[in-house]
Amino acid sequence: MRTIMHSGKIYQEKGKFCEALLIEDGIIIKTGTSEQILKLYEDDTDIIDLMDSTVVPGFNDSHLHFYYHGVTLASLNVYGCTSIEEVIEKGQNFLRIHPDHTGYLWGRGWNQNQFTDEKRMLTKDDLDLISTDIPIVLGRACGHVAVCNSKALELAHITDAFLVEGGEILVGMDSKPNGLFAENAIELLDVLKPRLTVEAVERKIEQIAKIANSYGITSVSTNDLHIGDENSDIIEQAYLRYASKNPTVRINHQICYNSPQIFRARVSDGLPVLNDFLRYGPLKIFTDGSLGARTALLRNAYDDDPSTRGIACMTPQQIDDYVQIASEHGIQVVAHAIGDQAMENVLDAYQKVSEFNKALRHGIIHCQITDHDILNRMKELEVLALVQPIFLHADMHIVEDRIGKELASSSYAFKTMEDLGIHVSYGSDAPVENFNVFEGIHCAVNRQDLLGYPQSGFYPKEKVDVSTAIDNFTFEGSFSSYEEHKKGRLIAGQFADLVILSDDIFSIGSDEIKDVFALKTMVNGEFVFSKQ
Repeated sequence: MRTIMHSGKIYQEKGKFCEALLIEDGIIIKTGTSEQILKLYEDDTDIIDLMDSTVVPGFNDSHLHFYYHGVTLASLNVYGCTSIEEVIEKGQNFLRIHPDHTGYLWGRGWNQNQFTDEKRMLTKDDLDLISTDIPIVLGRACGHVAVCNSKALELAHITDAFLVEGGEILVGMDSKPNGLFAENAIELLDVLKPRLTVEAVERKIEQIAKIANSYGITSVSTNDLHIGDENSDIIEQAYLRYASKNPTVRINHQICYNSPQIFRARVSDGLPVLNDFLRYGPLKIFTDGSLGARTALLRNAYDDDPSTRGIACMTPQQIDDYVQIASEHGIQVVAHAIGDQAMENVLDAYQKVSEFNKALRHGIIHCQITDHDILNRMKELEVLALVQPIFLHADMHIVEDRIGKELASSSYAFKTMEDLGIHVSYGSDAPVENFNVFEGIHCAVNRQDLLGYPQSGFYPKEKVDVSTAIDNFTFEGSFSSYEEHKKGRLIAGQFADLVILSDDIFSIGSDEIKDVFALKTMVNGEFVFSKQ
């Protein structure tokens, strides 16, 4: 298939645009002016007049949970609830609308920081007002805390609190479990989950891929595989089936393993090489929790809760073990680390294998609470930053309370990372946040929430320009998965993965960025989304 796209403003890299592309069999063959490319017309060529539209490379979300975002959208959705009462009402309404839902009920999205009645975590007593007949589990928006009702505690045979390595079972005034589980303790509720089917998982992947395409997303790095979990083989098979048919999103797996022993056994013979739509990427490790849940691991106690420094989901030795095994086998590591102590623990592990860092491109996902020493260590060790600018929408309203103004001023330091020469890629961590790329770009460029607050931006010295934000949602995502030679730029030799935008994002007012949308999305030279 041969296509010419002409008369557009086609972004290639910072400060460089072209007018036209020649595409053959899903690959960009040549770029140039409209006059130059139209001269290459042949009888079998499709001609697309871009009519001065702005075109950018297909967006690449460098970290999310793709399948689980699809699950969340189809479950009890309590994102945006502004009160405990609203969460309860949504749960009651869900069961009223779905009277046949007599088994396990799962949902996600509550955030106590957004409640206007009581700014507290939910408990089993709240969920019991939804139902005491079926087990209910509601994950906090961040996914690092979950709450269940009394029926779930009963079926999971949890009657007393006990120590959980890297997690916590929270208790009420009676010293009995109050339904709240943090970090690794959440896994105790996994026994309630029904066994998945390959067909059902594949349908969810196909559904969420269509939504991703509508935002201009053509590639993702996703953490859905947790090798050792009961359903991991089902999810893995579903992705293989998805990639073997007519995929519209390129998938790079960021893979968790339940123990270093399972990891070593899995990678001893090398990970399989698949195709351009599905690849087995880095090892993913969780080292701490989230800022909103106060489980991110800090060096010092939280300013608004001096009783805690957060939760270490892994010991430094466990981090070392995983990183050492991965490096010995030539496998990249990306580590979830939000708090400054968690980041130090990861950087300590990376320093011990520093001879591998440049080749393997080890990275840190989130990189939220930082000081200048941490950022300089990232630069020196050539560690990648996989960040989520959309987190600013919620976190800017709590971060100073959590850690104080001094440390907040050097955190979410997107511009400083750029200035240091750190490779920075952008993502959403969906379903923690929506994967609307334009909202992410808005937060990176304006340092504002989605309502435009604060007017001058949250620590505005960390604002980046639009081109940098576009590059970090395209080229840098490809760099983080070793694919920058074949995607992320609209240049000859790369995949024809691109987005035609509703507006010229490079020239409109910065306050309009969040309202830009994808008109058409192309993957491998074929349109996979067109806005009606």
